Amino acid sequence: MRILRPNPRRAGIGAALLSFLIWGFSPLYYRALDSTPALEILSHRVVWSLLFTLALILPMGQWPALSGVFRAPRLLLTLLPSALLLGVNWLAFIWAVNNGRALEASMGYFIFPIVMLLLGRWFLGERLNRAQQLAVALVVLGVLNLMVLQYRLPWIALLLAVTMGFYSLLRKQAAVESLVGLTVECLLLFPAAILYLAWLAEEGTLVFGSRGAALDLLLAASALVTALPLLLYNFATRRLRLGTVGLIQYLSPSCQFLLAVLLFGEPFTRPHLYTFLLIWGGLLLFSLDSHRRLRRELQAPPVR
Repeated sequence: MRILRPNPRRAGIGAALLSFLIWGFSPLYYRALDSTPALEILSHRVVWSLLFTLALILPMGQWPALSGVFRAPRLLLTLLPSALLLGVNWLAFIWAVNNGRALEASMGYFIFPIVMLLLGRWFLGERLNRAQQLAVALVVLGVLNLMVLQYRLPWIALLLAVTMGFYSLLRKQAAVESLVGLTVECLLLFPAAILYLAWLAEEGTLVFGSRGAALDLLLAASALVTALPLLLYNFATRRLRLGTVGLIQYLSPSCQFLLAVLLFGEPFTRPHLYTFLLIWGGLLLFSLDSHRRLRRELQAPPVR
């Protein structure tokens, strides 16, 4: 009898696909909450995510790592700004989806890898090769195109890309496992979130508990929307090459793009088309260059 053994790569691909699909279709979740103010949704996301991650930390034996963060002032000082950036990013995305700007939000996550290239160049001294420089130029041209033809700055896209870029840069410097890091970030945001919810309750404008159990359950489910894809993503990155994960990550903004245009009916004008074509061209160059460099590294003889 043949025993089937689990395939780590197949499991990793499955986890990566599921994580990016959850992120990609998350606008559907936030649209279901569009009767709730964005700031209240954000506050619930912080509170319920904290409870969920703490419930995972304890059985997974991560409590020493969590308590260790609070005994390391430098690490805590790194996670404080990362928590603020994460909060701004979450709020901007929620607001965008519920105010007819999901298309622009998808643009932000498309240009995020290019923002990371620039941050690596400016803050880590990483050099850009010609393909990367051209990719950056195409994305910049895409953003400028939308500014010139529509007379407005795509600030939601830039805010999402820049906050996530600086967040990733800070987390790269923080020697902490991602679940522990997310728990600490939620802990740091928790006082403001719970005080805001208490103020809403005092004012009689708190949505939670006033519009039925279904909406309350949806708000509590923000913990799953936040933590589950992150856990799946971490599972995937331990089993796949980063180049593979990098290619799969475009699934998330692609789903958001399709939802915005096909389901939400957001306007997709000719300037939008030109802008996205320039951005996609830059991403194609970036992806091909990353794939080429990864193959070269894998084919290089080991250093003895």
